[in-house]
Amino acid sequence: MSSSAPSPTAFRSSFAPASGAFEPVDPDYAARVRGSFNRQQAMHLIGAEMTRLEPGRCEIRLPYRSANTQQHGFVHGGIVGMIADSAGGYAAYTLYPADASILTVEYKMNFLAPARGDTLVARAEVVKPGRTLTVVRADVFAIEGEREILCATTQQTLITLHGKADR
Repeated sequence: MSSSAPSPTAFRSSFAPASGAFEPVDPDYAARVRGSFNRQQAMHLIGAEMTRLEPGRCEIRLPYRSANTQQHGFVHGGIVGMIADSAGGYAAYTLYPADASILTVEYKMNFLAPARGDTLVARAEVVKPGRTLTVVRADVFAIEGEREILCATTQQTLITLHGKADR
């Protein structure tokens, strides 16, 4: 791995707020967020797992499975989008109150390299939390051995549904 590439467990600190950390309003955010992820059948279908969670940050890993590939053997762009969208949504959801839920209203994804490797990792961080809208960035890396390649990057906007708890 080159010295300029982030490690598989690193988050890009450039997205951290000036104070260095976000403060969740729900002290039980981790259990609430992981419970929501565990109910998301789409993530089970593709074999994704949440591997890291902190206030304002989330990481989702997807081991290579041929069932998730397109005709060239790369992980399909729709699958790459799924893990980026979920990582971003859950990064934002860590900062929401317990009686709220979240929906993506928009995301823009740039594919930068083929999604091929042993594992894909989506790392998301909140850029700007808000009462109604939250903006998140996520990067998706293809990992092969010790090498990480940035294969996609996103910016996402999510809406808070106040008074409508996740089920």
